[in-house]
Amino acid sequence: MQPSLMAFTLKFRATMAPWPELENSQPTSEKYTVKADGEQSAKPEKAKETEKDDTGTAITKIELVPSHSTATLIEEPTEVEDPWDLPELKDTGLKWSERDTKGKILCVFQGIGKFILLLVFLYFFVCSLDVLSSAFQLVGGKVAGKFFNNNSIMSNPLAGMVIGVLVTVLVQSSSTSTSIVVSMVASSLLPVHAAIPIIMGANIGTSITNTIVALMQAGDRKEFRRAFAGATVHDFFNWLSVLVLLPLEAATGYLERLTNLVVESFHFKNGEEAPELLKVITDPFTKLIIQLDKSILNQIAMNDESVQNKSMIKIWCKTFTNVTERNVTVPSPENCTSPSLCWTDGLYTWTIKNVTYKENIAKCQHIFVNFNLSDAIVGTILLITSLLILCTCLILIVKLLGSVLRGQVAAVIKKTINTDFPYPFSWVTGYLAILVGAGMTFIVQSSSVFTSAMTPLIGIGVISIQRAYPLTLGANIGTTTTAILAALASPGSTLKSSLQIALCHFFFNISGIILWYPIPFTRLPIRLAKGLGNISSKYRWFAIVYLIIFFFLIPLAVFGLSLIGWPVLVGVASPIVLVILLVVVLKILQSFCPGSLPQKLRSWDFLPFWMRSLEPWDKLITSLTSCFQMRCCCCCRVCCRLCCGLCGCSKCCRCSKCCEDLEEGKDEPVKSPEAFNNLAMDKEAQDGVTKSEVDASGTKIVSSVTAL
Repeated sequence: MQPSLMAFTLKFRATMAPWPELENSQPTSEKYTVKADGEQSAKPEKAKETEKDDTGTAITKIELVPSHSTATLIEEPTEVEDPWDLPELKDTGLKWSERDTKGKILCVFQGIGKFILLLVFLYFFVCSLDVLSSAFQLVGGKVAGKFFNNNSIMSNPLAGMVIGVLVTVLVQSSSTSTSIVVSMVASSLLPVHAAIPIIMGANIGTSITNTIVALMQAGDRKEFRRAFAGATVHDFFNWLSVLVLLPLEAATGYLERLTNLVVESFHFKNGEEAPELLKVITDPFTKLIIQLDKSILNQIAMNDESVQNKSMIKIWCKTFTNVTERNVTVPSPENCTSPSLCWTDGLYTWTIKNVTYKENIAKCQHIFVNFNLSDAIVGTILLITSLLILCTCLILIVKLLGSVLRGQVAAVIKKTINTDFPYPFSWVTGYLAILVGAGMTFIVQSSSVFTSAMTPLIGIGVISIQRAYPLTLGANIGTTTTAILAALASPGSTLKSSLQIALCHFFFNISGIILWYPIPFTRLPIRLAKGLGNISSKYRWFAIVYLIIFFFLIPLAVFGLSLIGWPVLVGVASPIVLVILLVVVLKILQSFCPGSLPQKLRSWDFLPFWMRSLEPWDKLITSLTSCFQMRCCCCCRVCCRLCCGLCGCSKCCRCSKCCEDLEEGKDEPVKSPEAFNNLAMDKEAQDGVTKSEVDASGTKIVSSVTAL
């Protein structure tokens, strides 16, 4: 081999260093060809240098410029995981075929035991909802009853709607608020057209229960995303229905006309009372805790002064009412019952009247019957206790469902619930789910109980949001059929009014289903609930803010402005509504037709960061909560260490965020590879621009450091 060829070969090999090995790679930088005017060319070129060896022969050294790694060219694009896909509940235990006879028998008994425990926890879960409703009635029932006193405010449809929301939230029962409205309509204290907005508001207020239940699954972000979306799909359906149907009813009165036509066309007769299938099971336990006299709420709503200071806690369950004739004094003979039963003794005029007196026979058998506590104190005790039982039962139900619904069992249940009928009958599946939801609600006699029991199933991934939506719509219809049966059991004097109110509730939900379900494009509640679920899973504090704003602040603000007057309400609400409409229209144009907008309005970057993002608010709330955590560290660490000592774990079990493991070592710094421990490369990285070389053709070769 000639000397010149050998030198060329050696220098070419020295230039092509095997840089995939990190430790042996040299910190030589990439070189790109740059034109004389400073513009970088599109493709890297080879750099040529001419040298002479010892013999004086010209040798051409070719240096290949490194290109991008071929690993990025052959890397397959990773699939983005859809957060709304139902998770696979895998069975981590032994398969049935791998078990021996003893193991199979033990597995069967474990399954039976878990099923019994599930029924027990579900029973206490439903009972805690009932006690929670009683606690809310004790705390805010009289305040809720006073909302109905001012008939001039309730003549305003918007004020009537928010009164329905507030009363139902305070008493945690749409049945209670609806029964108050029926009593007022039957007593001619409230016309039907003024009662319809209150019924719409009661429909909104009843959906807060399952939203509160969804908060109990905030520990797992993925479960919380699905559970909160499944709960708030009920909220969005009710709010959107009221947003469309309340102005329509105020303008046309179609619900009043339609229900009046139905009541007049069919000659209804008094029937039997509505069957209370679930109450038969839960009442024996809940009546041992508390019993309420709910007639007091109706009397407060009818402005009866005699019951203002009367306790709602029921003391006497058995009473005897007797009617006797007694001699009573009257102001004048005109007040006598009849001339033959009227006489005077010179000082007073006497007559005979029937006098009714009540004799108490037996006290009720509940915990608070012998305690002389106020309604507010008893209500607060029951509120805290019922919430603790509710949270505990819900957590245990979720854990049990997670252990039971695994493997083949989970696959069968998920396939049964979420699978559609084959084409062309796939559209029938949703309507069948509506019927199932209505039937289940009719059985349990409460839409809140049904939707609250369904929420943890949505969270763990057994029921999809698309299937939970028609089930929730069916629950809305099921609770109205219960009200219709209860109205048919009313006495003749209140039959027509109570039946008309119940039918208004029924046709309102039917109208909402027609608006937001048959056409897939109009199923806005699903999309809005998913959007809220995504936000709440990232910023979990936002779920509480949503509850406070939509169920307390907005109704209270509208009610307060209504007290001042209708012109004030219109003057304050009109600019807010215009701004909301402008934001919605601008968002639609940004998404579908950005070219029609000016460059500045094609995104929300023109707004301050705190107005277009929740990140600054999240930092603020996180800093505030971290302050509270720092303050409670001392006491919480003691409790946590005690808990860890009882459970036997060697290290801190993280039972509290305040608890920190003091034995944790500091993070060790990560050592960089020796290949990059080079002063020359560090200097180049600090300078930003390396030395340039200019060849004979006037092309500038610039090298820069790239991070691997």
